[in-house]
Formats: sequence, structure tokens, C-alpha cells
Amino acid sequence: MEKVYGRFDLIISKKNEVYLNIETEPSIARELSDFFTFEVPGARFMPQYKNRMWDGKIRLFSQMSGEIYVGLLPYIEEFANRNDIDIEYKEGVKDGEQPRDGELDTFVGRVSPKSKGETLQIRDYQMAAFTHAVGNNRSLLLSPTASGKSLIIYLIAVWYAMKTEKNVLILVPTTSLVEQMYTDFIDYGFQESMMQKIYQGHSKNITKPVTISTWQSLYKMPKKWFDQFGCLLGDEVHIFKSKSLTGIMNKMVNCKYRHGFTGTLDGTQTHRLVLEGLFGSVNKVTSTKELMDSNTLAELKVKCIVLTYPEADCKYMKGQSYQDEVDLIVRDTRRNKFIIGLTRALKGNTLVLFQFVEKHGNNLHLMMTASARLNKQYDRKIFYVHGGTDTETRENIREITENEKDAIIIASYGTFSTGINIRNLHNVVFSSPSKSRIRVLQSIGRGLRQGTDKSTATLYDLADDFTYKGKQNFTLRHFMERINIYNEEEFDYEISRVPLEKDKNG
Repeated sequence: MEKVYGRFDLIISKKNEVYLNIETEPSIARELSDFFTFEVPGARFMPQYKNRMWDGKIRLFSQMSGEIYVGLLPYIEEFANRNDIDIEYKEGVKDGEQPRDGELDTFVGRVSPKSKGETLQIRDYQMAAFTHAVGNNRSLLLSPTASGKSLIIYLIAVWYAMKTEKNVLILVPTTSLVEQMYTDFIDYGFQESMMQKIYQGHSKNITKPVTISTWQSLYKMPKKWFDQFGCLLGDEVHIFKSKSLTGIMNKMVNCKYRHGFTGTLDGTQTHRLVLEGLFGSVNKVTSTKELMDSNTLAELKVKCIVLTYPEADCKYMKGQSYQDEVDLIVRDTRRNKFIIGLTRALKGNTLVLFQFVEKHGNNLHLMMTASARLNKQYDRKIFYVHGGTDTETRENIREITENEKDAIIIASYGTFSTGINIRNLHNVVFSSPSKSRIRVLQSIGRGLRQGTDKSTATLYDLADDFTYKGKQNFTLRHFMERINIYNEEEFDYEISRVPLEKDKNG
């Protein structure tokens, strides 16, 4: 192959902190484009694909502009090595900053984070994650729920607040998480005078070194506004594939330090590469299994309950669409009575997670409170949380349950499956069907935190079997996908079958 750029096939320069620019001959550019082109899972079900407005593929390298996300540099190098292609790096492309020997230990000793007034013992993997982040400018830290992720974020945030002239921006998906992280930072020893919150009702005028905000509050801000930040920390970044979030990232062209955090990825290559492009290469901090083996997390027991239905119900369900099947399941009185009975029989604080507020959550809450009144169980507190519950109420519920021993929290997946910390949670019930790897693992994480007099947590995974003449229904197949997740994560589980009686009103 004739090399048109001297002795190099690829010349890589840094356009800004978002994009690299690649110069190469057209044939290599086409090969590079193919290398970074992926089919989006489920694209054929999307309206744009059905209307032939999109081919269902995502392209991470633009042949026309030569642009590609900075965080994908390792994959460019992989492509070059695979094809025996030489690379020339222009100034600034590889600019990691390694701290001096002993500098990080000195910093941690000086910061000395606390919890409830007592000095925290920073775990080895937390220190390793912090070291990796500040030594690489960019990273995507994979840290499971209850691993002490907020402390890692705190150390990184304070490091950059002290080391850089620009401000630090921390993005989280919900107002509840803004309040929780703000409270955590104060608990660790950070001064309120050093940080501010931004969400509805709060000023967007930055006056302090560290800002904690929801992305919804900032995505409409002009590009110039983001120039004041030198460091971006994104929590729960599995959500960052939305256009609003990537829009924020793309506006931060002068933000040199970028670190993303999540408990899990969705398992698709496109999801991982987009996030690595925005932040940096994945670094696995630890795993849920390792944390349980070291007694850092509570031991998890998974009890799968497969609800079986009379033949007439199975015959009726045959031919129904997925959405019809879900609607029938969550509205089924027999099934909801079973959930109420199961929940009331469980000892300890119990979180019941549902998907649909109107169709399911409201009904579960009414049935649970009615059952409590009927059985005169007024001493057991029942809480109800969904998207319409204001931030202050959610935070109050979280704080109350920390001190309760036998409360019931009925909550939507969207409000309590991601990020919310409840240390004293003993049971989690999946009352709605789901196959999302992220949702499943994030929800399980709600129950894994160690608490007073708590060493185990139990997940009750409800599935619905409408098999008819050997053909399995949609949600049962989704249950089998959850079983695959449990196997991959090395969770112990057991499966039992419970028949539901024929509906007397049917």
C-alpha cells in the first residue's frame, strides 16, 4: 500500500476535548468507518427505521469531517495494530497526567473523609479507582451499587477542585440524587460554602468550585456557559446515551477531565462505545460478587416465583402483543393479591418495585393500605413513591426508612431503582416484568447495603407463565433473560411455581 502521508497512514490530532481529527487516505477512512459502524439493538422496532428514515446503524467515525470521540483512541489503535497501520500523534493527543509518588496518599490523608463524624477507612478498590481516574484524565468507572461510589466521586471532585483553576460539574439523573450527593459530601467533610446545587428553583449562576446538578436543568444552557468547567463527573452514566446528555458533553469542548460512573452497562457494544467515547476507557472497580465475598455487601438470596395460570387464561393470552400481555398482568387482581400477601408476610423493610403508576402502582398502594386496615396493622408504615412525588418527600421517606425495621415502600423503578441509598433494606420485590440488565442490577443493588442487624437481603422475582401448547409468552422469556443475568453475576437463586386460581369473575 502506498503511504500518502509520508511514513504514517494515520495522523491523529486533537480538535478539542470532545473530538479527535484523523487524516488518512480514502480507502483507510472507509475501513475505519466500517470498524466504527454498529447496528443499534432493537432499531427495527423504532419509528425512524420503520419509516425508512434511518438504516438502524450508528457511526462513530465521520469520513467527511474525520472526527471521532476522544475516548475512542484505544480502539483506533486497535484498528491500526490489526491492519499494520502506522500512527502519528500530534501534540496533546496523549496527555495523561500522573501524580507524583506519595501525592495521592498525602491528599487523602489531608482530606480525611468522614461519615457521621468518624474517619472513613477507604477501601483498596476505592483508592485504586481514584488513582486510575486522576492519572488518566478520562475514565469510565464501572462500580456496582453499594460499592461506595459516592466516596470515589467525592475524592475525584475535591482533587480537581484543589488542582485546577476551573470549576467541577457533577451531573446526576434526578433531583433526589442531587440532594443525596450534596448531603453525602457534607457528611464526608466538604464545606457547604464550596458547593452548590442546580435544579428547578436554583440559580444557574456559578459562584462555588463544585456544582451538583441534574442534566435536565442544564442541557439548554449555551455552549459558552460550560467553558467555566474544567472537570465533569457523570453519575449513572448508562443514561448518557440520550441526545440531551450527549449534547451537554459535546458543548464542553474545553473540559479536559471527564469521568463517568455506573453500576452496570446494558451489555451492548454500541452502549459501551458511546460512553467510552464521551468519557474514556472502562475500568472495572470491583464486582458485586467480590463485595459479597468480602462481607462488604449483604449476602443476596434470589427467590424466583413463577406464577402459573389456568389453561383458559393461557389460551386467551396466546396471540396477544407484548404490551397487551403486560397490561393484563399488572391489572390481574389475583396476581396483585398475591403480591400484597407476599409483601405483608415478609419481615423487615421491603421495597416493592413497579413500572406503571396508573395501571399498577396506584392499585398496589390502595390494596396494601386496605389490607393493613382490614388486618389492623396500623403499626407498619407504608410509603408510596413515584415520579410525581416531590424531591423533599422522597428524601424524607429515604431518611425515615433508615430508622425503620418493618416498613413497606411501594416505588416506581424510575424513582427508586437507580442511585437511591437505603442501608436498612431487607427485601426487594419485582412486581412488574422487565428484561433490562441495567434495571435488574440497579434494583437488586437497593437491597445489598449492609445495615444494622442485617447481613442478608432477599430478592423476590415474580414471573408469569402463560405457556400454551409449548409456546412461551413474552414476559416468561424475559424472565429467562433475568436468569441469565443471575448466572453471569454468580447470584444464588431458587425457582418455585405458584398456581393462580381461575378468576371467579371471569
